[in-house]
Amino acid sequence: MAPLATSMPRTGLLVFQPIKRRNCSACHRGPLQLLVVEEGTPRCLDCADLGHLVFLPRGDMALTRRSREESGLSAVVVRFNRRQSRYERQGVLVEEAALARAEQRCLVDAEARRRRRVRDAERRAAADLRFTEAFAGEIRRLFPCCPPERAWEIAAHASVRGSGRVGRSAAGRALSEGAVTSAVVASVRHVDTTYGQLLMSGVPRHEARRRITADVEVRVGAWRRATGVV
Repeated sequence: MAPLATSMPRTGLLVFQPIKRRNCSACHRGPLQLLVVEEGTPRCLDCADLGHLVFLPRGDMALTRRSREESGLSAVVVRFNRRQSRYERQGVLVEEAALARAEQRCLVDAEARRRRRVRDAERRAAADLRFTEAFAGEIRRLFPCCPPERAWEIAAHASVRGSGRVGRSAAGRALSEGAVTSAVVASVRHVDTTYGQLLMSGVPRHEARRRITADVEVRVGAWRRATGVV
């Protein structure tokens, strides 16, 4: 065994994962996967009266904490890290029934978290819908000849949460005229002109925009007037 010394604080029972082959000094079984050191000699879990415990690997802090809370008897499992020259926790040994109770408590919490995520998602969806409706309403106000279904499409596209589009910018959330107009212009550029075809044919972006500027201005201007091409 590696020296215990001060390499790890001794709190409660310690069980070791040996880094060398070890046999039990009492029953001579081995090699041991887990052992307890008693009076300087290795003992298997059965000989140390810990054989009824089950191993819970580290990783789930909530499950580990609750398993130890539920278990009348528990032990910390450690292994010596030669590179770091210290013992490191590998998990815990707890009573099987205690682990089952802890798992049930964690499942209850997981279900509560799932329900909270659903509620939060529903609230976000409702807020997004209200914002999209407000954005579409502002489009219709600024561009009264824009078809209502098109205004909704533009608003829905511009206001997708996390998209980084103009509707989610600070100006967009404030429904500023500049942001709303930018969303409309972008939609016209991509939907109502040959902009995409020009890009696919190898025309540089700035040149493609220059070529379709007049078409964009005609459509946007028509939507601004009381009558015009829709």
